[in-house]
Amino acid sequence: MNENSIDLLAAYWTIAGDVYPCAPSEVSPFPLQARAEAAAKAGWKGIGLVLDDLKAAVAQVGVSGVRNILADNGMKHFELEILVDWYKSGELRAASDQFRRDVIELGGALGMRNLKIGASFADEGPADFPRMAAEFAKLCEEVSSVGATVSLEFMPFSIVRNIQDGLAIVEAADQPNGGLTVDTWHVVRGGSSYDEIAKIPSRFIKSIELDDADEQVVGTLFEDTRFNRRLCGEGVYNAPAFIEAVQQAGFAGPYYGVEILSQSFRKLPLEEMAKRAFDSTMAQFAAVEARKRV
Repeated sequence: MNENSIDLLAAYWTIAGDVYPCAPSEVSPFPLQARAEAAAKAGWKGIGLVLDDLKAAVAQVGVSGVRNILADNGMKHFELEILVDWYKSGELRAASDQFRRDVIELGGALGMRNLKIGASFADEGPADFPRMAAEFAKLCEEVSSVGATVSLEFMPFSIVRNIQDGLAIVEAADQPNGGLTVDTWHVVRGGSSYDEIAKIPSRFIKSIELDDADEQVVGTLFEDTRFNRRLCGEGVYNAPAFIEAVQQAGFAGPYYGVEILSQSFRKLPLEEMAKRAFDSTMAQFAAVEARKRV
């Protein structure tokens, strides 16, 4: 795969600015128009949003306005995140179901490619993988009505901690549009190896997210993931090796996502964030191609 053929998607937090997961507000301080323009200028071909931010944009410019912003700036790929508590009951499930309805309605209207889901960091378990698999299958069937995939993100601070936990759910559900989000940070911090990535059946990899980190965890895992990620190539995770493992697994998705969450990076000017995240990631694909030529 030549790096010139790679489409990159800026996951929401990468260019959202000075916001982070579970902040008092997760809505970007930058208008969607500005983010899409900065993404296009840097070379991105897709963008991700969280539901609250999308709703804020719709309130300002309408669904048609959001659609035009994405199209006018060449954002071919669009994804939404993150649905939690889809396997629960009671009040948590009621709130999750409302999110689910909203994301399917808005995502369907805007050509959503993928819906990212996960287990809430606040869920202390125990994990009921058979129940989660059954609920994952139902969710995939609903989301298939708008032509999108559903990717379950395993996260080491959740009850779906690693590759094997994620596979236990998506393999049992066995849905054509259902699989995993494989994120570099979560793979390494969750104790999985790149060899395990290469063995994931390709049909169960629906989303890839690239990032990097230092060797040592700072604070809790949840704090570390929100505040201390690095641009690809600026940490110790060997991004080219990760990409090679993904390619060995047969990943053939239309784009690679990039998810940078950093308390220092998020304070940079918007165009600088977009360019630095794009350029540093593309350099990893160039390194992969260079290794193949040796």
